[in-house]
Amino acid sequence: MEQSEIEFQKSFASFFGRLIRDTFGKGPEAVYVSFCGHYFTVYLKNFISPIEKILEEQNHNAMLNDIREKLVEKIQPEIKAYIQIQTNNFVKELYADWGLHNHSGMFVGICEEAFTFIENEIETDYLGKQGIEEGVIKLSHYAQKAPEEIRSFRVNPRTILVIRNGILVRIEKELIRIGQTHTLKTVKRGMEKSFLHNNINFEKILNEDIMDIFVDWDFELDRSVITIVTNPNRMPDKIPSVEMS
Repeated sequence: MEQSEIEFQKSFASFFGRLIRDTFGKGPEAVYVSFCGHYFTVYLKNFISPIEKILEEQNHNAMLNDIREKLVEKIQPEIKAYIQIQTNNFVKELYADWGLHNHSGMFVGICEEAFTFIENEIETDYLGKQGIEEGVIKLSHYAQKAPEEIRSFRVNPRTILVIRNGILVRIEKELIRIGQTHTLKTVKRGMEKSFLHNNINFEKILNEDIMDIFVDWDFELDRSVITIVTNPNRMPDKIPSVEMS
């Protein structure tokens, strides 16, 4: 790739911000992009359109989430095409979730190959790893069942990914089979995020303030990705960001 790592991340952040603005009618205030190994994350800050603001004020968060989910489905092909054209890498999975309480958003991509132009490596042995994974296993067991497999790592100094495989119980699989995936995801998201956000032990385990927690699922793969974002005041300069006008 002719562009440097930082140049590409900034280009992707600019592309992403424009895509969100063109799709939703208003873009985020800032876009933070990180690539590491087979993964990329896109963190959106201060993002809510005027119409969404009205829905939020009237406590229509379910409707707001429904609108965003449909629009995310619309832009997924463009995100995947951009990565493939620019890096010759294929995005196998793409996850998205929103932090409506503070107008944030997170996209996580899992690609077929590792990004060869990226210098930073995945931090698989981060401080607090065992405690985070044990906590997620307990919460998963309380919400539905313990995952058959769990792994976690840092993709940058302020972002932890937790990937769970084998989390669906029989009744959930039946709901998926009869086409009730939207209802299932809505219920699971509300329940799991409530558990995750109320778990103050995570901050003690990491010795960091947690600013956001996101969760999404790929029901066909029986997989879920949880993203934990820690204190932005500790954000190093090397994480590219683009301020959007």
